[in-house]
Amino acid sequence: MLLDEDAVRRLLRMEDLIPAMERALSDLSEGQVVQPVRLMLPVAEHNGFFLTMPACTEEALGAKLVTFYPGNQGIPTHHALILLFRPETGELLVTMDGRLITEMRTAAVSAVATQRLARTDASVLAILGFGVQAGSHLEALRLVREFREVRVWSPRHARTFAERFGVRAAGSAAEAVRGADTVIVATSSRTPCSGASGCRPGRT
Repeated sequence: MLLDEDAVRRLLRMEDLIPAMERALSDLSEGQVVQPVRLMLPVAEHNGFFLTMPACTEEALGAKLVTFYPGNQGIPTHHALILLFRPETGELLVTMDGRLITEMRTAAVSAVATQRLARTDASVLAILGFGVQAGSHLEALRLVREFREVRVWSPRHARTFAERFGVRAAGSAAEAVRGADTVIVATSSRTPCSGASGCRPGRT
């Protein structure tokens, strides 16, 4: 069976994924998952990377294959396939497009952390970044906390993101995080974009 990205989009729901990731993290912590460190193969001539990520439990066996080409323009920087096998026999069960799954899974893990670590009265969310992870994190975190204010900052696209998602564009990273209860850093920037000094004490 092959599930392309459109099929994954129809079938995968963030409200189901968050508790699934909570169970997966718990199983990993309890030693019920065999998950080797991912292997990264540089594709030096094209400035890319190829990564393999296998994992196994009593109930599941699979691997994610990922390419990461940070210089891509007009197409995603990440492409991925996820393969699931029958653990009893090794038979291939399904091949799934992994780009959207990766996007949603990353945000779902952040939502689990927010649910466990953020104050129950957290009401101001700051997002640094504007890409797919910023949007996915906004969707996920809104399912675990009721934010009365969401601020976003990006050097070039904050206003576009704000208009698309109905949030407030901040003029700077410092302005976005000032007084925030929860801060999401969804950027591939290699230089620090904000310190934590503006966050409220006891916040995440």
